[in-house]
Amino acid sequence: MANKVFGPKLFKNLGFHVRRLNSAPSPFSAVPPLNFTGDFNAVPNLVEPTPQINNTTTHHPHINNNIINFNDVKELFYGVPTTKLIRSSLTLQMAAIEPMVDLGMWVMNSKLMEMPVFRDVMLGFVKNTFYEHFCAGKDLTEVRRTVMNLSDSGLKAMLDYGVEHATENESCEQSTTAFIQTIESTKSLPQSSASFVVAKITAICTPRLLKRMSDLLRWEQKDPSLNLPWKRRTLPLFAESSPVYHTSEKPEPLTVEEERDLELAHERLKKICEKCLEHDVPLLIDAEDSTIQPAIDYFAYSAAIKYHKDDQPLIFGTIQAYLKDAKERMVMAKKAAEKMGVPMGFKLVRGAYMCSEKALASSLGINSPIHDSIEQTHACFNSCAEFMIEEIANGSGAVVLATHDIESGKLAATKAIDLGIKIERQSLQFAQLYGMADGLSFGLRNAGFQVSKYLPFGPVEQIMHYLMRRAEENRGMLSTSAFDRQLMRKELSRRLEVATS
Repeated sequence: MANKVFGPKLFKNLGFHVRRLNSAPSPFSAVPPLNFTGDFNAVPNLVEPTPQINNTTTHHPHINNNIINFNDVKELFYGVPTTKLIRSSLTLQMAAIEPMVDLGMWVMNSKLMEMPVFRDVMLGFVKNTFYEHFCAGKDLTEVRRTVMNLSDSGLKAMLDYGVEHATENESCEQSTTAFIQTIESTKSLPQSSASFVVAKITAICTPRLLKRMSDLLRWEQKDPSLNLPWKRRTLPLFAESSPVYHTSEKPEPLTVEEERDLELAHERLKKICEKCLEHDVPLLIDAEDSTIQPAIDYFAYSAAIKYHKDDQPLIFGTIQAYLKDAKERMVMAKKAAEKMGVPMGFKLVRGAYMCSEKALASSLGINSPIHDSIEQTHACFNSCAEFMIEEIANGSGAVVLATHDIESGKLAATKAIDLGIKIERQSLQFAQLYGMADGLSFGLRNAGFQVSKYLPFGPVEQIMHYLMRRAEENRGMLSTSAFDRQLMRKELSRRLEVATS
């Protein structure tokens, strides 16, 4: 039977059916570690504008629009197989269709999933579409192949074992084992192909204990005379503008059992950090909502003080730019670390908990800690990025700019080049989610910058809820995939014309 030939018109007429919406995340239970053979708390952004395919649509006075070239799609997608381009374009199209996301969420929460045959069919569909597009594989053997492919295309990998909230010490230990096995797997990868291993503090310390710690840390901010005998040396956790409304009355001290569990959590993080030092791979600690974020920053900063590689940071904390106090907190932590002689790294994101943060503040009758507009969030992100790039130019610190926003990418790249930063330096890196914003990733790569993809991995049964929740949380971000789909269709049309000419 003759093969059908699809013309360029097919690729130009895929519709866009998107509504911009963000939903509050919900936790899911921790699971045992993978059977390694070798909860992408992703770097999600808020809704971002979808630019057209040209290099002159951005009019910011400090942007050099020629740094990232989106016009030459042949150069942009060199090394990407045509089959992958087609699959990616179609998968992103499905992920941007609101009714499909709604249906998927309904099915996942229905009793249909209790029917073995239906469950197998559903898992098979997800595995061959969204899972293969957004995830690196079920185990470290499959992850290795994904990392090798990324390395061949000039990109690096952030390895993220797909588990989040632990419920008790046993699941904390299981997650710690999984993180350590992930770190150890980097020795079998091409040199420098893994830029980071990602860890979630909620996987090695229960959210309940993190909430108790955060309440006590907030009360200490209100009343510096409060004695916290368990508190280790750390960096500033709050700024003057930081909200402390979560804790309305003085909390009870940690119990003996809670202090013991806290020590166990410190021991788990110690094992992870020492393994990272041994294998020379930095550790990136993800952020959560503001209810427990003070405790997560406490873990990240206390570890950063103790563990680093000479003048290079080993531990990278996460700053969420959609919070009004984001830059003030980051500057305070960075300056305090510098005064201590501690190299500090940050991952800068926009944020993923907008609805839940606003809902909590509203329920208490106070102003939201989130910026009032997306423009203010963009401005905060760009200002934080500018500050860290200037610090790097002065020889201090490191930053990962995790963004899908074209203007933010161009602004940061322009600033780095203007300040004479060697763009191959490890202290300045960009990152995007695996399966998202490939145009920006390849454009920054072609400009000579270090670029990583955030790779969640784990069995499809474990990651399935994660995928659907990310689709639900990040509909606004999924709408930005329209730009990638434009680029992909343009390149597919070009390749078809070459093949048929």
